[in-house]
Amino acid sequence: MSAPVLVWFKRDLRLEDHPALAVAGSQVLPVYIIEPDYWRLPDISARQWAFTSEALASLRTELAALGQPLITRWGEAVAQLARLCAQHGVTRILSHEETGNAWTYARDRRVADWARANGIEWVELPQSGVIRRLKSRDGWQGARNRFMRQPCAPAPVALEPILTTDLPERLPDARALGLPPDPCPHRQNGSHASARQVLDSFLSTRGASYRRAMSSPLSAERACSRLSPYIALGVLSVRQVEHARQQARAAHAGAQDWSEALNSFAKRLAWRDHFIQKLEDEPDIETRCLHPAHEGLRGTDPARLQAWCAGETGVPFVDACMRYLSATGWLNFRMRAMLMSFASYHLWLDWRQTGAHLARRFTDYEPGIHWSQCQMQSGTTGINTLRIYNPVKQGHDQDPQGRFIRTWLPELKAVPLPFLHRPWDWPEAEQHLSGRYPEPIVDLEQAGRAARDRMWGLRKLAGFQATSQRIAHKHASRAGDHARSSAAAQRRARQGKAPPAQLSFDL
Repeated sequence: MSAPVLVWFKRDLRLEDHPALAVAGSQVLPVYIIEPDYWRLPDISARQWAFTSEALASLRTELAALGQPLITRWGEAVAQLARLCAQHGVTRILSHEETGNAWTYARDRRVADWARANGIEWVELPQSGVIRRLKSRDGWQGARNRFMRQPCAPAPVALEPILTTDLPERLPDARALGLPPDPCPHRQNGSHASARQVLDSFLSTRGASYRRAMSSPLSAERACSRLSPYIALGVLSVRQVEHARQQARAAHAGAQDWSEALNSFAKRLAWRDHFIQKLEDEPDIETRCLHPAHEGLRGTDPARLQAWCAGETGVPFVDACMRYLSATGWLNFRMRAMLMSFASYHLWLDWRQTGAHLARRFTDYEPGIHWSQCQMQSGTTGINTLRIYNPVKQGHDQDPQGRFIRTWLPELKAVPLPFLHRPWDWPEAEQHLSGRYPEPIVDLEQAGRAARDRMWGLRKLAGFQATSQRIAHKHASRAGDHARSSAAAQRRARQGKAPPAQLSFDL
């Protein structure tokens, strides 16, 4: 028997459309490494591990049915890979190209150094439209679309049994990983069966109202795809989802609502790769302001941070969204943007602190999307229009009858609807709410105005626009262009002017 190929699973926990697994052959060591240091990071949480362990259990079952169960190891990646390679004579490792957080980036560099030093061939294959070592965004969109049009990589039919013993009977729980308690009673399940059910229900029934119902947390819970955690962990590939979307489009041909919904969904799948490409091109987006003029702009206020994290800011719609997120692990995009905007502008908190909290809360945490959005909603990119959400207006717009607020803030059930979004204006607030619900920790109007003045003042400083032009040239979307970027798009990038949809979603 020749030496097996080691397929290192990371955030690609599936069999179908798995490029590395598809080219590995039948003699495969499928390996997942539980890395304790990763699970102790400030942007990682127990709810994410619970979701991951469910996906791993599904993957293990499916691989076992093919003849070779998933091999799980606990420890540091280089040590575990070295041990398995020595034990089985492995000289070739296959995995996907991961664009993760700073920790996984550093880990992969250590693995690459070890592999080169020990004569191990490590091949990383793309699993999305993100391109490693991209020289220019010109033509990126066309390349991404060509990748999506390619057939999905077939799942293996059978695997030769190589190592079926010495496997742990069960995956560790969060406590064993040293993770603090993290109750999330309404979290989505991470199994493959759940992923397929969510995909099928979205494309057959739920998605019809996607475009018109995605903005309110009341309707978005059902109308949005809810596929984000499965795509983030690789239980489903973006290409699988795109191909399923195309099939649904044919099935719903002639239905105007479905046509609009599925076209809108396609744009969001493309924007997903666009944001991750930004982190691939510039890993410091996770840790440094994209426009350096914003460094040191905001400080630390532990009391404000704690109130925001706990959903106790005294602003009902903000608090209801945060409590909903804590209980479900998910929140629709507009409300995510509002939470981040409120923290950065009204509370004047640094995006790295608040971003870490949200990252832990999201079961669909995707670093490339998350940290780009944290910066965008905080105004630190230098190339986006400042978006200072008015949380009271958002509440009136997205929860006009107060059903969402009353569900997640039961202490406000006695507040009449005319005062529900601004309970501090209720004449009987002191009598009914004192000690039960806090007063606003900031004056919304004053805080919003001060933030706006300071941010726009910063943009008038000498040299600000020149730096913005360089940022736009590197990261600006060529949205609306096809295989090649248009002359107009290139001109916009040189001038530091982003396209209308740059770094945003059509909401």
